[in-house]
Amino acid sequence: MKKTSRRIFISRTALTLGAAFGLGRISAMAGISGDEAARMMEAAAFLNIPLGFQTFPIRDRLGKDFPGTLKTMAGFGYRLTELCSPVGYETIGFGFLKGKTGQEIKSIINDAGLECPSCHYGFGELAPDKIDKSIEFAHALGLSQMICSTFWLPKTSTLKDYTDSAEKLNKAAEKIRAAGMQAGFHNHDFEFATLDGSLIYDALMKTFDPKLVKMQFQTEVINLGYKAATYFNKYPGRFISSHLSDWTADKKEVPIGKGVIDWKEFFSAAKTGGVKNFFVEMDWETFEGSAKYIRAL
Repeated sequence: MKKTSRRIFISRTALTLGAAFGLGRISAMAGISGDEAARMMEAAAFLNIPLGFQTFPIRDRLGKDFPGTLKTMAGFGYRLTELCSPVGYETIGFGFLKGKTGQEIKSIINDAGLECPSCHYGFGELAPDKIDKSIEFAHALGLSQMICSTFWLPKTSTLKDYTDSAEKLNKAAEKIRAAGMQAGFHNHDFEFATLDGSLIYDALMKTFDPKLVKMQFQTEVINLGYKAATYFNKYPGRFISSHLSDWTADKKEVPIGKGVIDWKEFFSAAKTGGVKNFFVEMDWETFEGSAKYIRAL
């Protein structure tokens, strides 16, 4: 029979013991300090965060069978989903949801055994003349997070164009916060380019109000040489969620745990970054294996 170390045993049972006995009795039983027991409980709670998935890569499947595909994902072990706005994404895969109310969509998601805390919105949907409608849909869907899916600026844009857009998102985020939700910003690879001697991503971080706009980090930028862990540590508490994908050294997409990303380092740093939700975002074939790997960490 395989032996389990004292540290592993405590980390696995810390939440239960903590509720039943309290930190003092855990530390006395295990021969560790109260501070160490507290850190173990905190780590156990963090790693117990429900795993989610982004709907965009599987939008074709969802369009053919929305309830059935969601139930399949729940069967893989996912508990959360992140939607894309049916209005903003109508012509790129989510038109099948047009005409359904937020409450109707929420009911279908919940019936599949899932929750939907987050949704991607186009930048235009957060403009002053449209944000009230977007917030109304978010409330009906039961969201806690509204994520701007990027600014989609022209390739000829300057760094000032990016920071001006960031200021506009700050304004939208004020209304989102007043409505009881958190605004966020999702990066793509083009925010990791240099303009006017500055990395666009760093310029955005300087411009966003840390309380109003949290970041959603996309791990795919490992292909450009940027690690999520680096940014979680560089900007502690500035993140709300992350899109998870893994890649080989020759930039081939593979299930989580099969590529170059150090996932133990990632999850450790994600805690520092303040990440609340993880959404796997890859091709259909990778979802089941990715969930198994993450649950085994």
